[in-house]
Amino acid sequence: MVEHDVIIVGAGLAGLRAAVELADTVDVAVVTKVYPTRSHSGAAQGGIAAVLKNADPEDSLETHMFDTVKGSDYLGDQDAIEILVKEAPENIYDLEHMGCPFSRFPDGKLAQRPFGGHSRPRAVYAADITGHAILHTLYEQCVKKKVRFYSEYYMISIFVRDGIMRGIMAYDLKSGRIEVFNTKAVLFATGGYGRAFKITSNAHANTGDGLSVVLRAGLQIEDMEFVQFHPTGLYKHGILLSEACRGEGAYLLNDLGERFMQRYAPKMMELAPRDVVSRAIQQEIDEGRGIGKKDYVYLDLRHLGAERILERLPQVYEIARDYLGVDATKEPVPIQPTAHYSMGGIPTDIYGRVIFGVDKKVITGFYAAGECACVSVHGANRLGTNSLLEAVVFGRRAARTIKEDLPKLKREPIPKEDIEKERKYVESFFEGESKENVAEIKAQLQETMTKNCGVFRTESQLKEALEKIKELQKRFKEVRVRDKGSVFNTDFVDVLETSHLLDFSEVIVLGALERKESRGAHYRKDYPKRDDENWLKHTLARRVDGEIKLEYKPVVITKFQPTERKY
Repeated sequence: MVEHDVIIVGAGLAGLRAAVELADTVDVAVVTKVYPTRSHSGAAQGGIAAVLKNADPEDSLETHMFDTVKGSDYLGDQDAIEILVKEAPENIYDLEHMGCPFSRFPDGKLAQRPFGGHSRPRAVYAADITGHAILHTLYEQCVKKKVRFYSEYYMISIFVRDGIMRGIMAYDLKSGRIEVFNTKAVLFATGGYGRAFKITSNAHANTGDGLSVVLRAGLQIEDMEFVQFHPTGLYKHGILLSEACRGEGAYLLNDLGERFMQRYAPKMMELAPRDVVSRAIQQEIDEGRGIGKKDYVYLDLRHLGAERILERLPQVYEIARDYLGVDATKEPVPIQPTAHYSMGGIPTDIYGRVIFGVDKKVITGFYAAGECACVSVHGANRLGTNSLLEAVVFGRRAARTIKEDLPKLKREPIPKEDIEKERKYVESFFEGESKENVAEIKAQLQETMTKNCGVFRTESQLKEALEKIKELQKRFKEVRVRDKGSVFNTDFVDVLETSHLLDFSEVIVLGALERKESRGAHYRKDYPKRDDENWLKHTLARRVDGEIKLEYKPVVITKFQPTERKY
């Protein structure tokens, strides 16, 4: 039994920012499945949004808030969005003072550039390695403050009883031991789940573990049908080519050489929100205007010039060169939409506390922040540069809430029968021989999700996907871990991750099937209009007696009433 006052699960931006905030006064430890600097936050390229007015003195908090609400297709909770934009500048300056090497204008001020869905240039950036720069800055601060890390510990389950979080169980890859962590508070910062899809920008570690563990514990996850597809994933690989390319002025071209965004977003063109641009690209492909009639279009940076590309977009240049052999200074780069981000997640209040039900009952001692959480600042569609911002703002907010709550929290004992139940759950994967291949099940799931639950969806596609997922879940019951060893058992990890993918993918598809409208990233060809009368509400999902049950709660609207989105 390992004891700490606070356990943070996940070492991306949200988890590390929380750890930095807590480390001076609280016994805090970070449990992470990968070494902290390998966290997927490091892959974020383009920027982090804030109203600093360095590029545009006319920018305002109200404008940033409206852009975010409009971008969310009015499903974002406006009380949370207001907090996000108000606390953004302070958080950026915090990072700067910690030593984050942001790019600067010639006058020394932090540089800002345009980004999709934002009406003003407010993306603060570090060339095109912004996430990497912030991640390393925060990790340095954690090392300085002597934060305890349990690296390469894979979380298996949580212990919640009587509405109180008591701790977690994790597998230590290095020793092969199963450890139980007893704690006063747990903060989930476990990231996204793009690996449910075949074409994705996400790291292999992004398997939605936190969401599945919460679902298995009888708690809820929210708005899972809203999956963001980034418009510019590298063809066939899905690796991200940052929106910063278009922020710097890159074009999208079809097989006819047209800048086709003129048809879809004549005002903002390539800098329309991601849901609009992804649908435009997919429609061009579906209607036969992909390059050479294939399933990609071109991202053209050539007119920017080699000097600008290599200064501001060096990683984009290297990715295109290394993976496709394309020199972006001389040739257009083949791209296609790629599964990128989860707008949904574990429901929380504006303070980072995990909540349950329509009445928003607080789960004592349980918190969440970053991509795994759903405070719903993104609603149905996230604007670029708002994700790093959410991770930092709400990572810090959750940590401050924990500090306030901690004097009232106890380290509640974990009942032996609960520990024994979870040990048996683990042992069940090792008993007997496997009759199914876990890699085949995962591959078929990813193929199904990409084909049937992608940029465009229909009832027949979603029903086919749901049927296939049910079949795969049934087959998965015959899966066993083939490697019976304990140390660095990656076979065991693969099995656990695949079980997680199967768990929440069912929720994504079921939520999408029930939501009979199109809103943000969720586009139903058979229901192409947004329906505020019936569907201006959040989806909540939980598992009851093996079946997913859905209920709904209202959207928080304060300043901006829903209107038509025009770009």
